[in-house]
Amino acid sequence: MNVKHVYEALKGGVDILWIGARTSANPFSVQEIADALQGVDIPVLIKNPVNPDVELWIGAIERIAGAGITKLGAIHRGFSSFNKEKYRNVPQWQVAIELKRRMKNLPIICDPSHIAGKADLIYEVSQKAMDLGQDGLIIETHPNPRVALSDGKQQLTPKQLFTDVMDRLVIRQEQIDNPQFKESIEVLRSQIDQIDYQLIDVIEKRMELVKEIGISKKANNIRILQSNRWEEIIETAIIKGKEKGLSEEFINNFFKAIHQESISIQTEILNK
Repeated sequence: MNVKHVYEALKGGVDILWIGARTSANPFSVQEIADALQGVDIPVLIKNPVNPDVELWIGAIERIAGAGITKLGAIHRGFSSFNKEKYRNVPQWQVAIELKRRMKNLPIICDPSHIAGKADLIYEVSQKAMDLGQDGLIIETHPNPRVALSDGKQQLTPKQLFTDVMDRLVIRQEQIDNPQFKESIEVLRSQIDQIDYQLIDVIEKRMELVKEIGISKKANNIRILQSNRWEEIIETAIIKGKEKGLSEEFINNFFKAIHQESISIQTEILNK
């Protein structure tokens, strides 16, 4: 989408404009579109950028809002990844959750078709989006996906849409007025809080050891990244995690975050 497309769409009487993921990743393109929309209050939906950057997503939304657009919505279509993943685009649900936390009144619509990339995965993505409180779904349909000119693998026939997705979809409540339920939940949440505090203490101790290793590396002129050591850590963690019923994806993400922080700490030490 660019300025020319905006003018052509408005001239043609289009009811809603849609800013794609590659465009929303480019602040210059978004600003040009925003300038073209001055004085026109038409609904605009803004897809997440191709990379998982909530600040970039918010920036695109704010630029369009700055043009006087009041009917705004976000489209969560997942994020590109260099790894071969289950889904075409990695959902990175936490990015959409963070957007909702910071822009509470902004509708977020999930695009299960682009996240899944395959028709048989659309239901599970749709259900997850609803369970996380997203405000709607946009699902690609085609009378005969096998002859679709693009993205046929991720499209459902109209019949499949309702029998495979809509009829099975469960829409759950956000809250219920049940004192017994609320009390039991609060007890469990209090226990989780205590464990979280313990986790923070354990991670602090780990990072203290990371600092000591960084000091030793600097004294001996050793580079930060030790690939074999990192591979050993992640492989062992995945095995131990599976023994405890934890998914490989979670262990990967958790230890990658720890490893990245360790690298940052040691980089600071080596460059002092």
